[in-house]
Amino acid sequence: MTTKKRIPKYGMVEINGSQYYKTYVEDADGKRVILYGKTREELYDKEIKALDNANRLLPHKAAPTVAEYCEKWLLMQSANVRATTLIDYTSKVRRHIIAPLGDMRMSDVTADDIKMALVPVAEKSASVFNSVNILYRCIFNSAEDSKIISHNPTRHLLTKEGGIPQKDREALTDEQAERLIDTVRGLPPYVFVMIGLYAGLRREEILALKWDCVFLDTETPYLLVRRAWHTESNRPVIMTELKTKAAKRDIPLPECLAECLREAKEHSTSEYVIANSDGDPLSYTQFKRLWTYIVTRTAKPRPAKKLVDGKYVKYTLYPVLGEKARNNGHVVYSLDFEVTPHQLRHTYITNLIHAGVDPKTVQYLAGHESSKITMDIYAKVKYNRPEEVADALTEAFARWEG
Repeated sequence: MTTKKRIPKYGMVEINGSQYYKTYVEDADGKRVILYGKTREELYDKEIKALDNANRLLPHKAAPTVAEYCEKWLLMQSANVRATTLIDYTSKVRRHIIAPLGDMRMSDVTADDIKMALVPVAEKSASVFNSVNILYRCIFNSAEDSKIISHNPTRHLLTKEGGIPQKDREALTDEQAERLIDTVRGLPPYVFVMIGLYAGLRREEILALKWDCVFLDTETPYLLVRRAWHTESNRPVIMTELKTKAAKRDIPLPECLAECLREAKEHSTSEYVIANSDGDPLSYTQFKRLWTYIVTRTAKPRPAKKLVDGKYVKYTLYPVLGEKARNNGHVVYSLDFEVTPHQLRHTYITNLIHAGVDPKTVQYLAGHESSKITMDIYAKVKYNRPEEVADALTEAFARWEG
């Protein structure tokens, strides 16, 4: 009988009016044992103790597999990192470490094994590639420190960056923003787009927004950012632990957004501002389907397939702006530009800067923990217009003339 190891999942439960973290382990007999803790650290200690007690009853095991040690490493991280960070670690470890190498023994993994596992990751963005590379190093360094392995296969891996560099997306112009709003008006993504453009929330903040954090009947309508949306195995998880402390903020609403939310609230049957047909927060798949309403209305070449002689044949579709889609008369190709959820937030921040809002206020409204992030955006936006820089220089040196 072996103890089933798993990636830690800490839920929340209310007992006698108090909030507790909750998880479970399986004992040596395979029975589920529920554990509670007032803090994640306390629950982590109980979980480690319970697993140790179960393992003492088991026969000595060979060196752990990559999957077993990765799960143990994630469990150890759970007491030291934010829950949102742990979710990110868990996703990357499952997909890019456990999937290709999970059945191998830690002691058998070579540098070539890891290089081969990183080949498909190199097709991802540079940030994903580099973070997976770091996770490999952290996990095998930990195993080496714990005497699980005598040779560390990550020691001589190249540290140069890999992956596909992400192209910086420009903020939408006023004309593009108006066209996007006109395109999605009356469609499922309309409220999401409006919140992104006029409140600047991150995707995970919009999808976790509840009506109890939206105040529309005050003199100055506003909303509170207090929750974050994440998914585990495509299931939504709503957390009160935000990305950073700075993410917790109060956002005043322009009248156009306040009016949009009033109308949405009037027809809503859910506690969530953005919800599925059951009133629950969206899963990852449901969000992708929501965004498809925008993608399908973009006049850009895209792969497609059609049925020919009983078989599907792949081809490239070249939409024409203003025309209706061949297979759906309700879809008109009305956007000659691509847009991402993050681009809505970037447009909001850019518009604040162009409106003359001071950098500290921009930092607060954007929920940036570091002023460097804000100032980097501020510099790119503020000084990418030569005429504005020229006017500033003329004014600055005017007193030297004559």
